[in-house]
Amino acid sequence: MAIAKAERLMNLALCLLGTRRPLSKRELRESVEAYLEAGSDDSFNRMFERDKDDLRELGLVIETVESLDGEIGYLARRDSNRLPAITLDAEEAAALGLAAKVWQQARLAGAASGALQKLRAAGLPEDVDPYEAHGALEPRIPVHEAAFEPLMLACRDRRPVVFDYRKANAAQPEPRLVEPWALECWRGHWYLAGFDRDRGAERVFRLSRITGKVRSRAARFTAPVPDVVTVRETVASWAGETADRSALIRLRTGAGYPLRAKATGVRELGDGWDELEIPYGHGLDAWLVEFGPDVVVLEPAELRADVVDRLRAVAKG
Repeated sequence: MAIAKAERLMNLALCLLGTRRPLSKRELRESVEAYLEAGSDDSFNRMFERDKDDLRELGLVIETVESLDGEIGYLARRDSNRLPAITLDAEEAAALGLAAKVWQQARLAGAASGALQKLRAAGLPEDVDPYEAHGALEPRIPVHEAAFEPLMLACRDRRPVVFDYRKANAAQPEPRLVEPWALECWRGHWYLAGFDRDRGAERVFRLSRITGKVRSRAARFTAPVPDVVTVRETVASWAGETADRSALIRLRTGAGYPLRAKATGVRELGDGWDELEIPYGHGLDAWLVEFGPDVVVLEPAELRADVVDRLRAVAKG
C-alpha cells in the first residue's frame, strides 16, 4: 500500500473514531487533508467510497446514519471497534509459548518474543511461564532459504512475486510469476503454494529450488485465494504418499534414507545394493531423480521410462 494512501486511511479512521456524532461527506472532506486536494466532487466521492470500503475490509465497523433532514453521516463507534479482553488459561499460554519458541532460531524470533510481551501486558498471568510447561521440548523449524522471508511478507500482504525456479528435471531455472497463498514446512523442506499466472493454475514450489532474489510486484491478485490451502497434501500426493500401488527399486546401501523410511519392504541384494518396495504415486519419478546414481528403478516399466527421460533431460542441459 502506498504511503500516501495509508496516511489517508489512517486520518479517515481517526476522524470516524473521534467523533460523537455522524460526520457528513462535506465535513470529512474538510477534515482530511488529502480530500482537500481532490480536483472535483466526483474525484472526492470515488476516493472516499474506496477508502470507506478499504477500512471496512480491514475490520473497522463504520455506521451510516441518516439525519432527520435526510443528510447522510458516518461514524465508527468505539464500543463497536474495541477488541474484547484477552483471557488465556495455563494450557493456552503454554501452546503460545511453544509456538514462539519454534521461531527462536529464525528471523521471526524478535516478533515472537514481542508478541508474548504484549500478551502479558494484555492480561497473561504473571505466574504462568509459557516456556516452562514444555521445557523438555526444543522445537525447531529450520529456515535456511533466503526466499522464505520475502515470500512470507508477500503472502501476508497479498502481493504477486517473480522468481527463478529450477524444476527437478531441468538444468536451468526459468522465471515464474506467482500469486503466493501460503508457506508450509513438510519433512524438513519449505514449500510455497500459489497461483501461477503463466500456467493459469495452482502450483506448489519447493523453496530450495528458487534461485536468485524474490521480487515483489505492485499489483492485485487475479485469482481468488482458497479458504484452505493444502500444501502438505499436495506435496504428499506428488511424493506418492497417497499412492495405491507399489514400485520396485534398487537402492545403494547406506543411501536414500527418506526412501527407506517410506519402504513397505526391504531386501538385501549384496554387492552394496538393496531392493525396496515403495508406494508409487504422481511425482515419484521426479523424487527418484534427486537420488541420482544411488537409485535404479526395476518396475513398473512406465516409472523407469519416466525417470530415464528426466535424467536425459538433465544431462542435455
